Amino acid sequence: MATEKGIVIRTDSSGAWVKTVRSSACEACASKDSCQAMGGDDMEVKVINEIGAAEGDRIVLNLRTASLLKATFLLYVFPILVLIAGAIVGQQSAPFFGFNPNGFSVVVGFSFFIAAVLIVKISANRMAKKNEYRPKIVKIIK
Repeated sequence: MATEKGIVIRTDSSGAWVKTVRSSACEACASKDSCQAMGGDDMEVKVINEIGAAEGDRIVLNLRTASLLKATFLLYVFPILVLIAGAIVGQQSAPFFGFNPNGFSVVVGFSFFIAAVLIVKISANRMAKKNEYRPKIVKIIK
């Protein structure tokens, strides 16, 4: 489980806003688009507040490892695999279309890559709406 510490700066009916320090785990987080940078490494993120943390509470956030790994794979590995698959498809199919295999593999590979980036964007928007991909307050630090 990825954990971070932070301070609750405000709450509402749908969760809490927490001030925390941006870490490398943030890049793979599906909620990164709902975070607001506050200058430097400080940021605000909206989290699930099932334990009833109040303004000013120091808390521990948690993001499930499985969710983090799935988001990381989708963001970093999937587009590269699709790029390679596109290059192979382009290399193998170029003779059927009468094109240079090297040039056609580049064009098809990058076309597949662009399609993969669009798929990642659509998937990330869907994932951001699911609670399993949002950070959650697990503990109030006394």
